Amino acid sequence: MNHQTIGNYRWTICALLFFATTVNYLDRQVLSLLAPALSKEFGWTNSDYANITAVFQFVYAISMLFAGRVIDKLGTKLGYIVAIVIWSIGAIMHAYAVPIGHFTNNVLAIAGIAAIPVSIIGFMISRAVLAIGEAGNFPAAIKATAEYFPKKERSFATGIFNSGANVGAILAPLTVPWIAVNWGWQTAFIVIGAIGFVWMVLWQIYYEIPTKQKRLSQAELDYINTNPGEAPVVPVEEELKTSWFKLLGYRQTWAFAFGKFMTDGVWWFFLFWLPKYLGEQYGLTGTQLMLPLTVLYSLTMFGSIGGGWFPTYFMNKGYNAYDGRMRAMFVIALFPLVVLLAQPLGHYGFWVPVILIGIGASAHQAWSANIFTTVSDMFPKKAVGSVVGIGGMAGGLGGVFLSKTGGWLFDYYGAQGNIHTGYAIMFAVCAVAYLLAWGVMKTLVPKYQPITDL
Repeated sequence: MNHQTIGNYRWTICALLFFATTVNYLDRQVLSLLAPALSKEFGWTNSDYANITAVFQFVYAISMLFAGRVIDKLGTKLGYIVAIVIWSIGAIMHAYAVPIGHFTNNVLAIAGIAAIPVSIIGFMISRAVLAIGEAGNFPAAIKATAEYFPKKERSFATGIFNSGANVGAILAPLTVPWIAVNWGWQTAFIVIGAIGFVWMVLWQIYYEIPTKQKRLSQAELDYINTNPGEAPVVPVEEELKTSWFKLLGYRQTWAFAFGKFMTDGVWWFFLFWLPKYLGEQYGLTGTQLMLPLTVLYSLTMFGSIGGGWFPTYFMNKGYNAYDGRMRAMFVIALFPLVVLLAQPLGHYGFWVPVILIGIGASAHQAWSANIFTTVSDMFPKKAVGSVVGIGGMAGGLGGVFLSKTGGWLFDYYGAQGNIHTGYAIMFAVCAVAYLLAWGVMKTLVPKYQPITDL
């Protein structure tokens, strides 16, 4: 049966997931691009900025645990809509962060505990709302991928929609500084935040679960639910949900969670701190950041899509989906080691660390496309959202730790006039994180062990 006979509607769903992930990262990155100017305007230290980003990561981490559960309960269609409405509102709230902070500061002052500057409070609240909504993106997208793609195509589809993170990271430096320069930083938050409502309309029109999707042919539905070497999956519309405690009893859950804990923070560190790094070490600000950040995140496109395809090389040699994926992930984990050279070679100019970090970030996206798919390799569809949520929480907590550590190191070494050393330490941590994560994951789940008793 060829692809023309099967049909390709599943790729329409993949395109919608790509759009949503692009919007997700656009909204997430606006603050980092405006951070140098906002830090100057409001007098933030690196630790202040780290606290703002850490609030996002901490709330995101906790919300991921519940987001996966909510997505499983509400279903992919409604759950995704709720998520994007919340995060779009949160993104727009940043434009009003200082008035929000003034109100909150007055409340705290009455209680006698006001100690945080007004601007920081307002941005913390806005980041918290953004985090609650954005936590729903990946559990919903991974669940939709599990619904619409057979196992052999899932990492490729995940790589494609996950490349939306790269596109969002590319579009942000091309648009946000320009909007801010011409219409003010508040307008940048409002315009970028409003894009999510456009996606919501398209999702409402084009998405439905496969068993109810009128645009999906029977041949394509059968293809989606058939995996070589396994019994065909019988589609069901309602399934009993699985408790968190039961899921935590599986080594597969812990392997995924540890892998996310070790590596998610690396991507967030790059996303939130690179504009400040290029500003502090090379004096780049505003529109000067557009070209280097665009080049850097353009490199990540290759990692996301190529990394999603890579495991099929091993699968075509006879490996099952999980074992082929783990082999690919080991190779991918070697590439971030080039980030170790970012600071030692940085004296040649900012393009050297930009390219080296771009390779590391590209490897992260390749890793991300595959680690997400290990969940749908081993867990039934009804549990995918919840397991992704558990891993997402672990990844968020790892991000909090890395961001707070970075803020402390940069203030400490910056006060000594040696910010170079602070970034060298952080880049070293980012470089080795993937090999450590892979080693623990492989130890916990050495070979393909699908969960069959849920």
